Amino acid sequence: MIIEKRLNKYISDTGYCSRREADRLIERGHVTVNGKKAVIGAKVTDNDLILIKNKILGTKKERIYMILNKPVGITCTTDLRDKDNIIDFVNYHERIFPVGRLDKESSGLIILTNDGDIVNQILRAGNKHEKEYIVSVNKPITDDFLRRLASGVKILNTKTLPCKVNKLNKYKFKMTLTQGLNRQIRRMCEVLGYEVVTLERIRIMNIELKGMNIGKWRFLDNSEMKQLKGMLKNSSKTQEASYTKKDYYDRKKYKKKKQRNRK
Repeated sequence: MIIEKRLNKYISDTGYCSRREADRLIERGHVTVNGKKAVIGAKVTDNDLILIKNKILGTKKERIYMILNKPVGITCTTDLRDKDNIIDFVNYHERIFPVGRLDKESSGLIILTNDGDIVNQILRAGNKHEKEYIVSVNKPITDDFLRRLASGVKILNTKTLPCKVNKLNKYKFKMTLTQGLNRQIRRMCEVLGYEVVTLERIRIMNIELKGMNIGKWRFLDNSEMKQLKGMLKNSSKTQEASYTKKDYYDRKKYKKKKQRNRK
């Protein structure tokens, strides 16, 4: 039986890159199917000849799942032109990519894989998967600061979702998010008059650093993978899950405001 798949998923399933990156390659004209330039949304089968940058796309590879305790200074990008890119830092012999990002000036847990589906399932905000951070700031933490963080802060034309925040000492707190807005924690603190000094991610869902040294990586073990896949079982892989209902209405309201301002 011949099974058709969308081209971006087919590319992702080989471990070449994520589906989002595959779409970028297609848009830039780097992908051909049976000698013709590919288009977004095209469907292919195992019988089709797919070339990326004039090289034949390999067959599906064994899934790789690893975690890295990322040091400050490493960039979560697959762009090898960036001298501090995470791919060269890990130096693994097969192609992998990071699940989401950690700022260059942040450290801690990052998952790397060749499985494009798991990227979407973990990252989509609508799936409400937890990510936990230890944050230190530049001045003493107040109860009001913690309360306002936990209830949501207006950044990037939306209000962040409620989250868990616990004070650890005078300058340090633990924060658990289900969102992943760009530089979210740093922006939230800045709005409230604080500057982040250090930011470390210590957990993504059931995956924890567990005392790993900075700069070291390891594969996820069988029990971690079994639990992770169980938690992802009902998680959406689609773009719609990126937004909660509140996000949807906030963005809709923002677009209408922009349109009014243009008139």
